[in-house]
Amino acid sequence: MTQLLAAFSALSDPTRFAIVEQLMTEGELSAGDLVEGKGMSGAAISRHLKLLRQAGLVRQRINGTQRLYSVAPEGLRAIADWTISKRTFWERSLDRLAAAIESDKTWPT
Repeated sequence: MTQLLAAFSALSDPTRFAIVEQLMTEGELSAGDLVEGKGMSGAAISRHLKLLRQAGLVRQRINGTQRLYSVAPEGLRAIADWTISKRTFWERSLDRLAAAIESDKTWPT
């Protein structure tokens, strides 16, 4: 549960969410690549990356003087597993909503 809370907390920040989205879309990137277009300093991006690493959502690989980042699938799996475990709740809720809408159609207008 702790990892799940850390993951949600880390992703609640729009910049960190955007970083994870970018890494998922583009694959492994350097910190410099992640700075481009964000309007932030390298130090600010580094702080965000540190929080994402601590939450288990991002991996860091060192290649010479370059630090490369990629998504850690096992970190995202905690979110996916939690979401899937709540599937029954959502299906029942949607079924109740559909029934309520259907019963509302029979009321005279």
